[in-house]
Amino acid sequence: MRASQFFIATQKEAPSDAELISHKLMVRAGLIKKLGSGLYSWMPLGLRVLRKVENIVRDEMNKAGALELLMPAVQPKELWEETGRWAVFGPQMLKIRDRHERDFCFGPTHEEVITDIARKEISSYKQLPLNFYQIQTKFRDEIRPRFGVMRAREFLMKDAYSFHTSADCLVNTYNTMHTAYSNVFTRLGLKFRAVRADSGAIGGDGSQEFHVLADSGEDALAYCEQSEYAANVEMAEAIATGSRAAATETMHEVDTPKQTSCEDVAKLLEIPVSKTVKSVALMVDDVFTLALLRGDHQLNEIKFGKIEGVQNFRLATEEEIRGNLGCPPGFIGPVGVSGQVRVIADKTVALMSDFVCGANKPKFHLASVNFGRDLAEPSVVADIRNVVEGDASPDGKGTLSLCRGIEVGHIFQLGTKYSEAMQATYLDENGQSQVMQMGCYGIGVSRIVGAAIEQGNDDKGIIFPRNMAPFDVVICPIGLDKSEAVKQAAEDIYRQLQQAGVDVLLDDRVERPGVMFAESDLMGIPHRLVIGDRGLAEGKVEYKGRTDAEAQNLQATDCVTFLRDKLGQS
Repeated sequence: MRASQFFIATQKEAPSDAELISHKLMVRAGLIKKLGSGLYSWMPLGLRVLRKVENIVRDEMNKAGALELLMPAVQPKELWEETGRWAVFGPQMLKIRDRHERDFCFGPTHEEVITDIARKEISSYKQLPLNFYQIQTKFRDEIRPRFGVMRAREFLMKDAYSFHTSADCLVNTYNTMHTAYSNVFTRLGLKFRAVRADSGAIGGDGSQEFHVLADSGEDALAYCEQSEYAANVEMAEAIATGSRAAATETMHEVDTPKQTSCEDVAKLLEIPVSKTVKSVALMVDDVFTLALLRGDHQLNEIKFGKIEGVQNFRLATEEEIRGNLGCPPGFIGPVGVSGQVRVIADKTVALMSDFVCGANKPKFHLASVNFGRDLAEPSVVADIRNVVEGDASPDGKGTLSLCRGIEVGHIFQLGTKYSEAMQATYLDENGQSQVMQMGCYGIGVSRIVGAAIEQGNDDKGIIFPRNMAPFDVVICPIGLDKSEAVKQAAEDIYRQLQQAGVDVLLDDRVERPGVMFAESDLMGIPHRLVIGDRGLAEGKVEYKGRTDAEAQNLQATDCVTFLRDKLGQS
């Protein structure tokens, strides 16, 4: 590609509303242009990157045995009513009405549509398993679209759906898709982790998320460096080790006139925060409940919501706290509460002794509190906290570390959630009707581009992995309009690289060297060749990798072979 025949629209300044570096750089490099809130046009440079990601995703899906199709973006209300999701999916769903007053939505996902296809087209166990996928535009009406393509309302997604005769067959395909996803992100040159995750609104039993690791990631991840264990913090199991020590002191009140947080109480008493217990007041349906956590731990609402008997819960109001405990927030605790107050303790708290907690008395706390002596054993003991750095890994192979990640893929074992609701059945070997088992597998194709930039950038611009870069190599001729030798050498090398299958950009715009270098760095092109009269006089050209500290001189006759070797290694 010749730059004079391409469309390069770089900008010096980022838009004022851009918060993430990927948003700033994608606009500055001319990859995207904003049309409206959460809506972006992919410009020619950006589309080259997007298509490279899409092609790798498609290639790995095909290798995994999935079959590509394309479903309508606009979906009828009736399908969503069959699964009950028309009413519960929420305001993210863009609902529209046609000229005949029929209701539709712009599909945020396609479980209903693909299940409708399956129930109409699959009748026998002999047709299963099947795995269909598409790469298509989705729309979710984000309440606050931001971060460019990272949280856009319209986005490109690969979604796949598999159908099976048994749970074991589903697990086999699930594992195949896990491998395919790992291959995708490895080929894209991204640092990533697959983590255990909550299934959320999609539903199902088992799920894993794929995260690109980046400091700006919205999700907190827990992983073990000594093993392959990794999980979203929402799902990471917090291991409580050891046994409860015997009480050593008598419970007594301590005066805490202004200290309402565990940190302030610990500071006043000159003890570690880990010796304190905080009581989170909640309303579980209509039952006033205290969730007990160590002072330096945080409540994990996902885990808490999975306790038997806990469906709907919220933080209790100050009025509800005073009504049940006779005390303002900041001084509440589990000692002496009535039998109508439910107490749920984290596993770590259940092993504590001689701890400090609120006294249910304004301006006072209790010290040297012990279960079984000063208060009853908790009615429920469960893992209800977020893991922290240094916790034991659940697989017993080391300790946990924390990092940030950007979710770019998610795979689910749906089971029969959708097939049962929509009566997607088949006839088994005995002619009996059976409900299909389903799996669901998504990759945010456009989101990957933003995530890759969050992971790879510097003060000059984007650092794309080779397989995602808009071009492999840029040729920058110096004085192209003044030197026939430079022009000829640039054309020869350009032609040879094209013949070698290298995706090369010849910057023939007759720009100043500084402009060419700055723009190629901004756009994230991994390799740069500079051709000038001075170097050619010695039979040399200059090469510089995007992240190299210094340039190096190459023999002009060897540069194509050199670049082919470089590209083969990346």
